[in-house]
Amino acid sequence: MAKPAVFLDRDGTVTREVGYVNHVDRLELLPHSAAAIRRLNEAGVPVVLATNQAGAARGYFPFELIAKVHQRLNELLAAEGAHLDGIYFCPHVAEGKIAPYNVECECRKPKTKMLEDAARDLDLDLAASFTVGDKITDVVLAHRAGARGVFVLTGYGRGDLEYQSDQWPTRPDHIAEHLGDAVEWILKEMNRE
Repeated sequence: MAKPAVFLDRDGTVTREVGYVNHVDRLELLPHSAAAIRRLNEAGVPVVLATNQAGAARGYFPFELIAKVHQRLNELLAAEGAHLDGIYFCPHVAEGKIAPYNVECECRKPKTKMLEDAARDLDLDLAASFTVGDKITDVVLAHRAGARGVFVLTGYGRGDLEYQSDQWPTRPDHIAEHLGDAVEWILKEMNRE
């Protein structure tokens, strides 16, 4: 039976926003991330990373680096007793310069293909799921997939809320200080249902 999941953005939500992570040494967990993911793990809620990663398409680093960065992310989380149930990423951007990634695609957020693929692969119920991210596109993604979107104030979040929210195409279902706060709200919502 399909179950609800929590889909997480990477940069600015789980890890520190540093621009393009062009070397594994630049990857750093945000303070509340591992504990928040571990909390979901302990509650039996699948946790899936869904992230746009167009740096390789733009020619900033080799495509293989994306897998190395995600391996490092898994290692950092495992060291704190947490794990991801899946990692989905979009390497595409139409204005990129490296083929075959310089195309329009169906997976770049806020398009829903990453979530749909994860739902199929992991038997997830998108309508009962949540996304968490520091950009409004993560909330748009959630709503397009029939899920709920939580906006965090880490990464680009605080600035986007203060300076861009009057232009947002949709409103978050919840605004949280960081991933830990987001997860507490999500678990309360899941328990309510």
